[in-house]
Amino acid sequence: MKGMRPEQAVLTRDTDLSKTDETRRVIEGMVDGLNDHRIADIGEFFHANFRWTGNQGCGCKTGLREFQDNWQRPFQAAFSDKVCIDEARLFMGEWAAAFGRQEATHSGPFMGVAPTGKRVEIRYMDFWKVEDGKIVDNWVNVDFAHVLAQLGVDVFSGEGWEAFDRAERQPPRPDSQHSNEQ
Repeated sequence: MKGMRPEQAVLTRDTDLSKTDETRRVIEGMVDGLNDHRIADIGEFFHANFRWTGNQGCGCKTGLREFQDNWQRPFQAAFSDKVCIDEARLFMGEWAAAFGRQEATHSGPFMGVAPTGKRVEIRYMDFWKVEDGKIVDNWVNVDFAHVLAQLGVDVFSGEGWEAFDRAERQPPRPDSQHSNEQ
């Protein structure tokens, strides 16, 4: 990289690796709780003031109550018969990460789409920080564009880059002034 390098991995620099097993227990219990559709008592795993930071469409929640009211309840209202399947989990000290999918039935309104009864796949990535046996931070990316595509809504209006993969459109290239590409 040319020029000044930005400082990297600040949040995990001083992680305490002796906390790895505790973090694993909290995360595995929490995922089981979500799969059991627990809402009222999910605070067993989350600090009352934890931060839940989601991508566009998901929003950001501050505290357990906002998470329950503005994520869990609307999500469960939109999708029934859901099961969370982490395809991979990583644990390092106070930190954990996972990616996977939820399989669910679209049984309630979702982002303006009336219930279709379709079975959908909801892809996600989660990153957690655990302190004193509770999740204090949760960064989330949920692929709502993929969910909506399964329900017949193209949020990219045909401009998604999948068209490049299918050779339906030619991908643009950076001009030589802004690229090291040869």
